[in-house]
Amino acid sequence: MKVGIAGCGGRMGRMLIQAALEGEGVRLAGGTERAGSALVGADVAGVVGAESVGATITADPAEMFAAVDAVIDFTAPAATLTHADLAAQTGTILVVGTTGMDAAGLARLAEAGRDTRIVQAPNMSVGVNLLFALTRQVAATLGVDYDIEIVEHHHRHKVDAPSGTALGLGRAAADGRGVDLDAVADRGRDGHTGPRADGHIGFAVLRGGDVVGDHSVVFAGPGERVELTHKASDRAIYARGALRAARWAADRPNGLYSMADVLGLH
Repeated sequence: MKVGIAGCGGRMGRMLIQAALEGEGVRLAGGTERAGSALVGADVAGVVGAESVGATITADPAEMFAAVDAVIDFTAPAATLTHADLAAQTGTILVVGTTGMDAAGLARLAEAGRDTRIVQAPNMSVGVNLLFALTRQVAATLGVDYDIEIVEHHHRHKVDAPSGTALGLGRAAADGRGVDLDAVADRGRDGHTGPRADGHIGFAVLRGGDVVGDHSVVFAGPGERVELTHKASDRAIYARGALRAARWAADRPNGLYSMADVLGLH
């Protein structure tokens, strides 16, 4: 499978390049960067100091989509939606790890999925997607007598909050209870807030240092607490998960899929 990396000069882009060079069943065959980047025109493998693979970085995403079987995208929502349109036009597999996607953006991904295969997840880690499934199950089992709080900690450079993974955990908990997350989410507390509202799902955000990503779901009930935690120490887990998703999608019908589909967790 020929793979292209969108935004290959960024932190995750470089990790994806390395994973593609090392991964089985894939060949690094393209990459994009913004116009004006010093990387445009360079060999994509050279970004991580590897030997040339004969594919250069372009500022034109359409050029990359025409040359590869799958594109992995951990960029930004606006760029991802442009890439989804290109994927639909070319039939290229698109794996989306971009965070900060709103409901309208997800709807556009679903629309593009009519003409190609798209795998989208707020987190591509196998362990985190298992955590999503466990959170849904525990929320359904414990019920509303247990208050749910989601705590996440990321490095100081992360620009969105709560993280896409934290929101994904919130949606999993809400799904387990059969409620709409938007109706019960407490995403910020300050000052005299009064007592905690029954059935709400709270979020707490920490930013600092070089933390790759820590997430905990706390179920606090009468006389006991249940805590589910995942801690990432290496971004390579996201890259490996994304490549696994691309390979999985190769023989699937068109549609919008999740990592739960890839991992058989439904």
